[in-house]
Amino acid sequence: MSDLILHDKDSAPEKSRPLLEKSQKAFGMIPALHAVMAEAPGVLDGYQKLHELVLESSFDPDETTVVWQTINVEHACHYCVPAHTGIAKNMKVSDAIIDALRDETPLPSEKLEALRTFTLAVTRKRGEVNSEDLDAFHNAGYNNRQVLEVILVLAQKVMSNYINHIADTPIDEPFKKFAWKKGK
Repeated sequence: MSDLILHDKDSAPEKSRPLLEKSQKAFGMIPALHAVMAEAPGVLDGYQKLHELVLESSFDPDETTVVWQTINVEHACHYCVPAHTGIAKNMKVSDAIIDALRDETPLPSEKLEALRTFTLAVTRKRGEVNSEDLDAFHNAGYNNRQVLEVILVLAQKVMSNYINHIADTPIDEPFKKFAWKKGK
């Protein structure tokens, strides 16, 4: 689709090399997404920082997965859905949650379903949610901090999902077994 390349520590711009080393240490490999992002050091650095901030948010692993995968599935990201399936399994998220997100079927709890519904509202309405959207989210037990944290995750996912669409990023070997297509 594009002529973006997968960089390694030798081919990457100098400012990206330590960032790729950081990826290697964190994931035991350089994810293909990071290899693509390395072309623009600020993009890779920003993505890594957003990822750290998402992991430090008030969401637990189940909730983080719900927000990540809701956006990935909505954006039909061929790379991020399998990658976050593997990440969710490493985070000990249940298969019931993982499968419901991938298949767009009901989640096992009303609270998680409210999180998915709100995340979809923010994504589809480009942030122009209404009072009913906010009230439903708050009534499910979420607060204003988490309203903002959904947007934090969305910022991270816009970067990765859009780059993956443009680059047609190949799925990393550990995640190929979780390959996915929208509407499957």
